Amino acid sequence: MGKGLTTLLLSCVLFSLCASSFAQTCKSYAFSSNKIFTSCQDLPVLSAFLHWSYDQSTNKVDIAYRHTGTSTSRWVAWAINPTGTGMIGAQALVAYQNSSSVMHVYTSPVSGYGTTLAEGALSFAVSNLSATFENSNEMTIFATLALGSGMTTVNQVWQEGPLSGDSPMSHDTASSSANMKSAGSLDFLNDQATTSAGGGLTSRQRRQNVHGVLNAVSWGTLMPLGAMIARYLKVFKSANPAWFYLHVACQTSAYAIGVAGWATGLKLGSEASSVIQYDTHRNIGITLFCLGTLQVFALLLRPKKDHKYRLYWNIYHHSVGYSVIILSIINIYEGLDILAPEKKWKKIYSGILIFMGVVAAILEAFTWFIVIKRKRTSSEKYPAYGNGVNGGNGYAARTENGV
Repeated sequence: MGKGLTTLLLSCVLFSLCASSFAQTCKSYAFSSNKIFTSCQDLPVLSAFLHWSYDQSTNKVDIAYRHTGTSTSRWVAWAINPTGTGMIGAQALVAYQNSSSVMHVYTSPVSGYGTTLAEGALSFAVSNLSATFENSNEMTIFATLALGSGMTTVNQVWQEGPLSGDSPMSHDTASSSANMKSAGSLDFLNDQATTSAGGGLTSRQRRQNVHGVLNAVSWGTLMPLGAMIARYLKVFKSANPAWFYLHVACQTSAYAIGVAGWATGLKLGSEASSVIQYDTHRNIGITLFCLGTLQVFALLLRPKKDHKYRLYWNIYHHSVGYSVIILSIINIYEGLDILAPEKKWKKIYSGILIFMGVVAAILEAFTWFIVIKRKRTSSEKYPAYGNGVNGGNGYAARTENGV
């Protein structure tokens, strides 16, 4: 009798555990408020679930973010990151039970790793924001998000952490913790979303990466390299006119690749113009395209070396060219901040710039040495002219073949 009762009790416990486990899937969950959502996803870490209904006609999505296994001494949050794949740039919905035992829910834009989740407006409109705490261990955030046209795939982040009074504290930051794996992508038209644990990239993320690579190679690398070719190789008489063709080939290639990168940027902006805010990056990109196009057309109007307007053309060409290089480098870093890739990529690009800067400094000193030596030799050989052959200054070797 005792053994039979024990077996029965164990069976009931196992059944309860199984039932509880089964209940903790999004598809079998029923909200106490009788709310119904068309799609859902079991998030892979932190015992969290996301439910949503997406309206393509209005580009609005109703969401319910559920976080189980929590308590009144902890906060929970779910966010969309329009500009990256992690914490920086996340547009968060935060909830916790305050010291008055009332659920407090609000929006918080995340701009740094040391965030205290301060209240603030997000880059998209949020309405119907509310939160509940049920079953002594489950917090749920409800909201309606107004997203941009075509913004059906987004980067998402979800988190939880301790409270100190009514202030959210930092979550676990150990590299092996679940908190460091709670990010991924979400397609509102398909509930088979990828996560950071699976390492998947959305089509938008792939286009962002392509956009970044194209612009870093073209505007950020080939353009400065082409300028260095024109400035330093033409000092060597043996490099004439090869330096000119190398300069033209490098700059036209940079322009062609840069236009492709610029076009991908326009496409990305049109898909999420009301969600992603990167006016500085966009405006600099448009300026670069216009200046680069002017440079290409200016090449077709280049006067001959002895033309009276050649000096003015040179001033225009050099000033616009160096402006393009400076703006390009600034915009590359703007883009890196938006994409928020691994830190090594910013370090790699910085290393490329430092290398080119060191080479340019060495060549600058060396070519000036050649020019000054050439000037002295010319003055000694033709003293009647004072400043060199035919009255040209010693720097003529640098400019007489100028582009």
